Amino acid sequence: MTSKDVAQHAGVSQSTVSYVLNDTPNQSISPATRDRVRAAAATLGYTPSAAARALRRGSSEAVLVVLPDAPIGAAIAAMIEGVSAVLEPHGHPVVHRRQRDTVGLRALWHELAPAAIANLAAFPASEEAAIEAAGIPVVGVALGGEPGRAMRVPQTAIGRLQAEHLVQRGHTHLGFAASTDPHLAEIARGRLAGVEEVCAERGLPAPVVVDVPLYADAAARAVQRLRDRAGPVTAVCACNDDVALAVLAGLRTAGLAAPGDLAVVGVDNLTAGRLAAPPLTTVDIRPDDIGTTLGKHVLRRLKPELELPVPDDEPPIDLVVRATT
Repeated sequence: MTSKDVAQHAGVSQSTVSYVLNDTPNQSISPATRDRVRAAAATLGYTPSAAARALRRGSSEAVLVVLPDAPIGAAIAAMIEGVSAVLEPHGHPVVHRRQRDTVGLRALWHELAPAAIANLAAFPASEEAAIEAAGIPVVGVALGGEPGRAMRVPQTAIGRLQAEHLVQRGHTHLGFAASTDPHLAEIARGRLAGVEEVCAERGLPAPVVVDVPLYADAAARAVQRLRDRAGPVTAVCACNDDVALAVLAGLRTAGLAAPGDLAVVGVDNLTAGRLAAPPLTTVDIRPDDIGTTLGKHVLRRLKPELELPVPDDEPPIDLVVRATT
């Protein structure tokens, strides 16, 4: 169905249909005619073209969430859902794309013409400035304490929380289980830095770092490298829950167990961690809260007339203690 069909059904001009369905201001169209046009559109199942509206207005209503070039796991999915839950009731559909290169990003926002962009630590502040100069609001999330972003998710704080918990449990030789996925390297570096800070402050040896593939036999070899030392590692901070679950699988393969042979703490609070044997101690980064807070920051930029309160700039993180520590 087209707007021409609606016009014929309602007995009005095609321009009148466009004015009514797009809520064009300053048009002297009677309420009865507006009702007739809307009823015709509903009867025929017609909705205005989003692409056409974007051309007319110079932008779409969509909000673009740009993600790092990393796997879209449960945590990222929860963030996207949180953003959508805030924005979509206000007429802003959410689309997301992984950022692979700056050229691709520029082509994307030029083509999509979004109402706003949420940058989940996917591209630098210099690129944000160029987009803002084009009239598109950008709300950025930083993975550390860098300035100029609406939100921070400090990775060092996550690593510190892991390490402090293990030290409080009496462990003095810590390890860090890193991911073999190069896309997670930046996140892993930040979390490792937090573990290193705690070890240095407590006068403990620096954490022993091992890569842990997501295969039981390879993870078992990584566990043995942690254990077969003059000062065996007794507890490990994993880069995320996937890596922590691989460590648990490696322990079982090696005939060992957590927490007696090796205490393990992950990050993300995935459902699989709750169902692991034994259940996994982890850091809950509250990805749904990150998403909703990010959505509120975007909505404040798009609809200042709502006079929304300023959201938090650093959502809380919590340690969830279970049987692996």
